[in-house]
Amino acid sequence: MLYLHAMGHFNPENVISNKFLEDLDIGTSNEWILERVGIVNRRTVLPLDYIKETKNADFRAAFEARRYKNAQMAAKAAGKALERASLKPEDIGMVIAGSSSPDNIAPAESSAVAAELGIEVPCLDMNSACSSFGMQMNFLSKMQPETLPTYVLIVDSETLTKTVNYADRATAVLFGDGSVAAIVSAQVPSRAVFCNCSYGSRPSACEKVGIDWKWRFYQDGNAVQGFAIRKTTEGIRHLKNVYADEAKRFIFIGHQANLLMLTTVCERTGIPSANHWYGVDQFGNTGCCGAPSVLSAHWDDLQPGDRVAMSIVGAGLSWAHLMLKVEDKR
Repeated sequence: MLYLHAMGHFNPENVISNKFLEDLDIGTSNEWILERVGIVNRRTVLPLDYIKETKNADFRAAFEARRYKNAQMAAKAAGKALERASLKPEDIGMVIAGSSSPDNIAPAESSAVAAELGIEVPCLDMNSACSSFGMQMNFLSKMQPETLPTYVLIVDSETLTKTVNYADRATAVLFGDGSVAAIVSAQVPSRAVFCNCSYGSRPSACEKVGIDWKWRFYQDGNAVQGFAIRKTTEGIRHLKNVYADEAKRFIFIGHQANLLMLTTVCERTGIPSANHWYGVDQFGNTGCCGAPSVLSAHWDDLQPGDRVAMSIVGAGLSWAHLMLKVEDKR
């Protein structure tokens, strides 16, 4: 088991609305976007004027233009998590980070986050693209408790908009930027605990979606969406069969790829709309930050008896399923 003490999240201030995308004159409209992906707004680290003027034609210029580095956003999310957990940076004994859109090949982004927080602790990156948070929880939940520090900070940060060609309506409508943080412990109990973690990969399909050496996003959209729906449905059905009877509320949080994909999963697994938590409509697809950011946004809504089923998919192709049990404060 792995105890979850707090979540935190941060999204940059600049909003890419559907109206903004319409005004780019790339052949899209609010109706076209809502019909296909159900997204209304996204956040970006890029200046809006920069996107208007360049449509992000040069990825190298995007690195220069961005208003936040990944580590800066991650530190903001970590600050929120620390406040919620009533902890200080010096209470953290390890930092683990992940990203589909890292700022550097080296050093590890976890080291950059620790530097932002002013702490000297072991740091490592653990990346499986959009499923990174699920993989990180799986890894830590299977460690012997005595081998881990008392508190571990997990931070995932994405600046995917710097990889987007804003002349291409197929990808321009999808992505947003953000960061998320979680503070976990294998030793100190809390009201929330990850008690069922599983994961997997399909490397034979590794070229179906990714970000290439030019820092441009690509995907086989139909294949990836079909995979995401099947794997998410499979994971939620399993967790529902095991935990639904004991749950006061059985809540579903999925990878925030697009709202239509998530709605399809709810229909196939019998999840009512009130028990489906999501944020993709207002923040877009924020990669590995998506699902855990939704959990962070609903942190104060968690109630004793809740069973939160998380199913996260990503490039690799990869997937992870998590069950978070919430009980009275310990």
